[in-house]
Amino acid sequence: MNLTERFDVSPAKVAALLKRIRRLAIDAARIEERFVRGGGPGGQKTNKTSNGVVLHYAPLDLTVRCREDRRRTVNRFLALRELVDRIEMAVSPETSERLREIEKVRAAKAKSHRRAVARHHGAE
Repeated sequence: MNLTERFDVSPAKVAALLKRIRRLAIDAARIEERFVRGGGPGGQKTNKTSNGVVLHYAPLDLTVRCREDRRRTVNRFLALRELVDRIEMAVSPETSERLREIEKVRAAKAKSHRRAVARHHGAE
């Protein structure tokens, strides 16, 4: 995959993503990229063009699909960001921001469940 191509997102977001890729030592040459037909909302433009992106990272056998936007360049960026998130979760869980968010939601749900159980058992 060529990381020097232009993405239709802010340069700061691209720079932050490239910094994470370097920190995790991800070999961009090992990322296989395919373009697939889009679908869903967006009309003819989405349904007739190959603007969907599928990225596969063979060393960890991870595959990411993205068809969020009508523009291929935006979908490439979003798919790459998702792939880097998944690689970070697998390789370096202690630094993964995504895992921290998941754990935070899990803790909030557990707290809510404990409160509901306490409220229910207190009513008996």
